Amino acid sequence: MTEHRGLSDYLQLTKPRLSLLSVLTTMAAYASARVPHEPRRWLWVFVGTSLAAFGVAALNQYLEADTDAHMRRTADRPLPAGRIPTGSAFVLGGLMCIFALMLMYAMVSAIAALFTLLTIVAYLGWYTPAKRRSRFSTEIGAIAGALPCLIGWTAGADNLAALGWIQFGILLFWQIPHFMAIAWTYRGDYSAVHFPMLSVRDPSGRSVAAWSFVATALLVMVSLLPVCLRLDTWRYAAIAALAGGWILVKAAAFLRPADRDRTARSLFHVTLAYLPIVLGALVLDRALFFAV
Repeated sequence: MTEHRGLSDYLQLTKPRLSLLSVLTTMAAYASARVPHEPRRWLWVFVGTSLAAFGVAALNQYLEADTDAHMRRTADRPLPAGRIPTGSAFVLGGLMCIFALMLMYAMVSAIAALFTLLTIVAYLGWYTPAKRRSRFSTEIGAIAGALPCLIGWTAGADNLAALGWIQFGILLFWQIPHFMAIAWTYRGDYSAVHFPMLSVRDPSGRSVAAWSFVATALLVMVSLLPVCLRLDTWRYAAIAALAGGWILVKAAAFLRPADRDRTARSLFHVTLAYLPIVLGALVLDRALFFAV
């Protein structure tokens, strides 16, 4: 039983659900590059990105163990609860990041390894400390969270092209309503550890909801750029427009002050569905219908 719990704790240290999101966005960008891929290269991109995501998650929890201990949402994580030594988390996270960089450089490409390094540095060296100091930590985190798209694109195409940047933009703007909904729902936790987030500085929620709506509108516009630039077909456009309308309605509902707690949760759940729908449609449309 103790051994099972230990394995579960180390798995929790890697934040598997959040890490999986980074891996899936990387692989979607890789697939959308539409260049001949060897099965081994697919595997190396997947393994390298997974190691980087797991390592960053472990190091992030190492750096935030003190604040995690004072938030109800995170107090039971392995480090603040004392189930894993902090030194073990540091060593494990560091080794995974190092192996990820070595693998991406040796087996994929130098430019993909570079963007992997930028992702690690942006998340741990920029976003994580910004959460304690800056009102703009969510936006900084959105930049760090969008970089995996460029890992995937450069792994597939060995260059930076319009569609890679468009996917970066989709991830960038998607994260604003996604994390603003979380920030509003758990604003009490963030206030307890004195994180200067918008949801803490704006108790009314008006600015939180307004910024979520603006970012969602920008998200919908960016998601339609592949069709405007003739990089996808009308099939993708139809799906992106429908999904965009759905998430816009939820973001508009979040503007209402009367039931902001409920609409924040609703917006959060829709963001979880929106991203795989749009990125999946983009990849499938290019694979099945788009003619270069």
